[in-house]
Amino acid sequence: MGFRSPRVVGRDHEITVLRQMTGELETGRGGTVFLVGEGGIGKSRLAAEAAGRALAAGRPVLRGRASSIGPMVPFRPLAEALLSHFRGGRPPELPELDAYLPVLAQLVPDWDRRDRPHQGGSLVVLAEAVLRLLSATARDGGCLVVLEDLHDADAETLFILEYLVDNLAGAGALLVATQRDEPGDALRLAQEASRRGSANLLRLGRLGRAHTRELAAGCLETEPGRVPDAAIDLLWHTSDGNPFAVEELLHGMVGEGLLVDGPEGWQVISEPRTRVPSALVTTIAGRVAQLGAEAEALLSAAAILGLRFPPAIVQQVTGLDDHTLHSHLSAAVSAQLVTTDETTPGWYAFRHPLTVEALLARLTPSAKADLAARAADAVEARYPELPDELCALVASLRLTALDEPAAGRLFSEAGQRALRAGAADSAVTLLTQAQRLLANAEPAERAAVLGALLTALGQTGQFDRAVELTSGFTETGFLEQAAQVHTQLAWVAYVAGRHEDCLSQIGQARSLLGPPAPPGQQSALDAVEATLWLDVPGPDHTQRAERLARRAWQAAESPSVACQALQALGVVVLERDLDESEEYLHRARRIAEENRLHHLHTQVLARIGGHRVLADGDEGFLDLARAEARRTGAITLSCTVDSTRTMHAIMRGEFAVAAGLIESNQPVLTRLKLTALSQYLLMTRAMAAAHRADRAGMELALEEFLAAGGQNAQEMVLCLGLARTFCSLLEENPERARRELAQVDAMEENQPSRFHLSGRHGLRLLLDALAGGPGAAGGTHAARRMRWNRQFNRLADAVVLGREGLVARANEAVAEALEATAPYPVARHLALRLVAETAAADGWGDPVTWLKNAEEYFHSAGVPAVASACRGLLRRTGVHVQQRRTGFDRVPASLRSNGVTVREYEVLQLLADRMGNKDVAQRLHISPRTVEKHVASLMTKLGHRSRAELTEDASVRHGR
Repeated sequence: MGFRSPRVVGRDHEITVLRQMTGELETGRGGTVFLVGEGGIGKSRLAAEAAGRALAAGRPVLRGRASSIGPMVPFRPLAEALLSHFRGGRPPELPELDAYLPVLAQLVPDWDRRDRPHQGGSLVVLAEAVLRLLSATARDGGCLVVLEDLHDADAETLFILEYLVDNLAGAGALLVATQRDEPGDALRLAQEASRRGSANLLRLGRLGRAHTRELAAGCLETEPGRVPDAAIDLLWHTSDGNPFAVEELLHGMVGEGLLVDGPEGWQVISEPRTRVPSALVTTIAGRVAQLGAEAEALLSAAAILGLRFPPAIVQQVTGLDDHTLHSHLSAAVSAQLVTTDETTPGWYAFRHPLTVEALLARLTPSAKADLAARAADAVEARYPELPDELCALVASLRLTALDEPAAGRLFSEAGQRALRAGAADSAVTLLTQAQRLLANAEPAERAAVLGALLTALGQTGQFDRAVELTSGFTETGFLEQAAQVHTQLAWVAYVAGRHEDCLSQIGQARSLLGPPAPPGQQSALDAVEATLWLDVPGPDHTQRAERLARRAWQAAESPSVACQALQALGVVVLERDLDESEEYLHRARRIAEENRLHHLHTQVLARIGGHRVLADGDEGFLDLARAEARRTGAITLSCTVDSTRTMHAIMRGEFAVAAGLIESNQPVLTRLKLTALSQYLLMTRAMAAAHRADRAGMELALEEFLAAGGQNAQEMVLCLGLARTFCSLLEENPERARRELAQVDAMEENQPSRFHLSGRHGLRLLLDALAGGPGAAGGTHAARRMRWNRQFNRLADAVVLGREGLVARANEAVAEALEATAPYPVARHLALRLVAETAAADGWGDPVTWLKNAEEYFHSAGVPAVASACRGLLRRTGVHVQQRRTGFDRVPASLRSNGVTVREYEVLQLLADRMGNKDVAQRLHISPRTVEKHVASLMTKLGHRSRAELTEDASVRHGR
């Protein structure tokens, strides 16, 4: 007998669901199935059934299991699953995976390259990376992922699984996950996913008597009716319908001679004895004992390591020679106690966690401590660096060996590794254990552990717990360590957006240190306080931030503090000196390079690239920043750089490029839930529509922007200055554009933003000059030197100089403006159209050429209002211009069906703003009498009895 049924019993519904979902993989549809139930209920058998069907169909199967022994190790089941398929192989060569390979190297070490270091990052980015990898793996007919024992999974794995569950349907991958039916995060994940309709939750109940008989018959390789009733009674009453218990009890009955196979079939010999489910431990122990003392010692050494174990470590602990080791392992496999591990070649795994528990239960506390100490020594001897989960494993072994200081230091190291890898939740668990075990260590060591724990708590938003942990730390004679803790707490509060708490922690740290504070401590406090004041509105906060940042930079003893201080300085001085701002950033870059601060280095590169685009429109550094972000797997920074590239593409009139960037980044930002970048992307969508005079498209994007919380976002000024204002000007409505720029001014006065291209330092100055104002004269703000703003500023100067009769100087200003505006065709032709009439009247520049070029550009671009205005202005100067009647497709179908012409539609659009005939005529460069004719024609065609009705209809049609 095999003591395992050759088929799954009593799970017809579950098998039907699994078969249906594995079959749907052929159509490219994926999904998730959670198999939930008590230990031994048959979850793994069902998962194996699904895996067998997938393998038979030639589909990839990825398998992983969470660890039930020792502390939780971040990403273990995911790493095992990916390694089971990709170990030793190259990653799929697909463009959509390039940026994610450094992130995936956390899970597949074979893909870790020295020239592509990864220092951790967002868990959402890692989840997206796994999703994309599974999608690529499933490309040719789907794939199956089997993850077992999720009740033992770490918080990071569950976070990623929650992300996958909501997105697997379209990825062509099926996830089958098993977990015990016990309260915890894993069960909540399954329940909530089922409630949302994102997953199937299948609860496995215990078998009834009939199914228990059928299962026993399968194990005994006979017909159900040929299994003795006495045996079924014993199995049914003692197993309570648990399939694993049935199999184990049946094995014990046969092994003890209670149930024997004879000529008449299986028979019960002697009186059946009642057992309870706890007898399973004794059953397993008896099976182990039958293998001999050496085999029991071997399996006990393996059990102390966990569910999976490498034979080399077990051999070192037990001292067995190769032949004896493999002989006992073969016997254990035959006894169905262990099996070869599917995820790691050369390793073995216990068939069931209960086997591990039974083996450990047989050890005395002293024997278990001694075995754990020897196992820890063996692991450290073979793997001195304790890579991956081995650090946490040895920490757990040292704790079992009652060596709390050593265990505490190892838990600290494992926690800090998890923190660097972006696994903040696991870091909290590991570092909390370290803090408890090192409660009596030296203050410096305690402060180091607490500092790392505070960072992890900050990243998980647990500020209150962080404060609670530090409440008793201040001790006489160790004030510097206490001040370090408060400084770290200040950063935690800042990251959490709790500015008052941040100030409170800074104050407590300064109070502990007293004057004069040690330079290193002082600079760390100054850096966090400078960063804080940059985010807090106030009349003198910028000056205060600059003073603190300079002091932090001058006294910084830590490279990271120096980088933070220099970045703060770069932000502070940007408003007055672009060159000085960039110099600070380059200093920060050099420090990051010299100290291998990879994330900070990429961050600074992105900032420098953005500054270069602002200063002179040069994308060279921005491209370098993007390449670095992709090389290091900094997906968020890569998206940040792409957002700048998108806006610059729109400014350059490269709308196809911008659309491609928006299309490629929007799904990523949505999945990663990057709210700020998503808002910026929606702003660029509105901007792109506005720069093509597509008001409907612009308004739709702005509605989405506001729905995404944009009303209070800093990008609102760009929505006004770079979207609405430009659309109004391209509709030949400068009055509305001035009102919208006035709103920008009001917003910037009340709540200054970090954006400098909203028009306040550029376009508004030109419109003011055209209205008789002073133009750009007297301004000192560094933003006026930015290339986009500079084009408008110099044209504003030209308008003022021409008005004063200084033609030569006006022409010099125009030449400088034309140099600045060269990369920006929409802005170039629009601005020259705006100044052409004034230039013609005052005798400077080349207005005729400007108008001809602008007319041609806007006619080709499908912006009829500006093209028409250019033709009207040219006619006024005596230049013959051919009439164009394109743009009929812009007239709505409902109006075209009534015979409304292109010119009549232009009049109707202006009536929506309740303009009189004179204003409409001036806008369209036609006579008031012609306007009156068009109005009368529109009233007839649209069935209105009065101009008031027509105007109201126009307002409704155009959303005024």
